[in-house]
Amino acid sequence: MLTNSLVELDRRHLVHPVSSFRGHEERGVRVLTSAKGARVTDAEGRELIDGFAGLWCVNAGYGHESVVEAAAKQMRELPYATGYFDLGAEAPIRLASELAERSPGDLNHIYFSLGGSDAVDSTIRFIRYYWHSKGQPERDQFISIHSGYHGSTTMGAGLTALPGFHDGFGVPYDWQHRISSHYIYRNPHGQDEQTIIDASVAELKAKIEAIGPERVAAFYAEPIQGSGGVLVPPKGWIKAIKAVCEAYGVLFVADEVITAFGRTGPLFASEEEGIVPDLMTTAKGLTSGYAPMGAVFMRNHVYETIAEGAGAKAVGHGFTYSAHPVSAAVGLEVLKLYEGGLLENGRKAGARLMAGLHSLADHPLVGDVRGRGMLAALELVTDKEKKTPLPASVQPATRLFDRAWEQGLVVRSFPQGIFGYAPPLCCTDADIDGIIERTRTVLDQTLEDSEIRAAMA
Repeated sequence: MLTNSLVELDRRHLVHPVSSFRGHEERGVRVLTSAKGARVTDAEGRELIDGFAGLWCVNAGYGHESVVEAAAKQMRELPYATGYFDLGAEAPIRLASELAERSPGDLNHIYFSLGGSDAVDSTIRFIRYYWHSKGQPERDQFISIHSGYHGSTTMGAGLTALPGFHDGFGVPYDWQHRISSHYIYRNPHGQDEQTIIDASVAELKAKIEAIGPERVAAFYAEPIQGSGGVLVPPKGWIKAIKAVCEAYGVLFVADEVITAFGRTGPLFASEEEGIVPDLMTTAKGLTSGYAPMGAVFMRNHVYETIAEGAGAKAVGHGFTYSAHPVSAAVGLEVLKLYEGGLLENGRKAGARLMAGLHSLADHPLVGDVRGRGMLAALELVTDKEKKTPLPASVQPATRLFDRAWEQGLVVRSFPQGIFGYAPPLCCTDADIDGIIERTRTVLDQTLEDSEIRAAMA
């Protein structure tokens, strides 16, 4: 009775993010009630392996009492402190220091936001201020990548290059531009990695020249494109693209909202790429989803330019909940967990995950297996040679997600027929093996669908 009541209340009042309002009304909500480790339990008592860590965010896993205690202690002592008026609190000061100490290069200055979307939005404002401070206000054009995701705030959604975040919203703006994705599996230049790198470098140079080098402010890239389908770039792609930005004096922004905090192995994916971005955004794993928080990292030259440009004036950007002490206390404790063994466990679990997914490569529906660490994807096709996607008529996003749920597995199911994986770093061998076994069952069931059989005939 309680569950039925919640479903009805949800249907009447709660607007869900990135959902079909009518579709959700029809399907109703699935209520989660508890979680521990890498497993969640729903209101019907069903236990599921969370192969997606909530929304790529519960990196540490569920149920860490030390995190709960850190939040409770901070709430008892000082539940809120503004960062305005030169005020502050110990937890966010220490967290900023700890993050700066561990970040690549001289990313020594941290601005805290509420999450990833407003972290990206904040970079746009800081970058505009940077170029005004440099006496170059005409540098107001921004470039991102097709299939990239940079949040769903009004400005960030324009940098995001996925149609669903544009339709009906009047974005992107005319100052927001894109180059093609590196998408190896479906790249028009073929699958040779150096060819893809060369093509992207040439396209970015051409885009900058077409806009006017004196107009381009910044370029945005995810180390691995997440919401576009977990698209892993060729090795060296990020470094080559950053070199183009440096040659033109364009600021390079690494959007690590998904990839940071052990998701691909190290604390920051930029370390693997051998780069130091001018600005870097994080969120999600920053607090392992236990409390809302994001962060913008700035290199010294970015901070100093803004500071000198402002002089005695206040830099007019900030949020009520910037540097929230409870979220910061959670972040500090989660960082301890990562370095206390979770990063290492995540590396081992990630190797097992990738090996397990590759063992599915011979399945008739699996066209591509890709990933790095605990961030991976299977792309499904009905013809491996032609790389034919699953027919849209089967509504892959809904059907595959529902089928996985019935098997006791939570994964991201993309509309184009891609399974996305981002399990918690705490996963045991049994958790990882369960993800693979349940995925295989879903693939076998899907292979029996009449629509799929017809498409493969």
